[in-house]
Amino acid sequence: MQTYLNNQFEELSAGVLKLKEKTPELLKVAKTCVQSIQQGNKVIFCGNGGSAAQSQHLAAELVGRYKLERAAMNAVSLTTDTSNITAIGNDYGYDVIFSRQLEGIGKKGDILIGLSTSGNSKNVVLAFEQAKKMGIQTVAFVGNKGGKMQNFADYTLAVPAETSAHIQEMHITLGHLLCDLIEREIHA
Repeated sequence: MQTYLNNQFEELSAGVLKLKEKTPELLKVAKTCVQSIQQGNKVIFCGNGGSAAQSQHLAAELVGRYKLERAAMNAVSLTTDTSNITAIGNDYGYDVIFSRQLEGIGKKGDILIGLSTSGNSKNVVLAFEQAKKMGIQTVAFVGNKGGKMQNFADYTLAVPAETSAHIQEMHITLGHLLCDLIEREIHA
């Protein structure tokens, strides 16, 4: 077990160090989010399972605070409203739980950040397609292979990992850095 744990730490550490290569794209995403928020728009997150939890977490970092004591920022996760999710899922199908919500609350100038370890989550892909129709820019947080989401994304942050757990660990690292950049730019 000790060897197994050491290997896991080595794999994760190597991946996190490679995230430095994502700096240029992360800075572009942060700048886009800052502009959106400053123009009165919002950052919208979505994902399934662990990525749903991370979507909620990152939205909360912007609405509440990440590190700085400051005013709330406009952010929301499409994974939090169980009445919407279950009604849409029941009436229209699970594949459209995010795109239908986006149609209702999204507007041109917003930013949609989708998290998916595979990059192929159909409901996130359909939300990206809906976002394009509405003039909403999209950011894909995906695993190493990228998946279908990268075909619809304005920005793609593909992390250097293949297992879901390590992908999610790197997504939250990039997500925290994104929140940090946004917060510092707007409120520092």
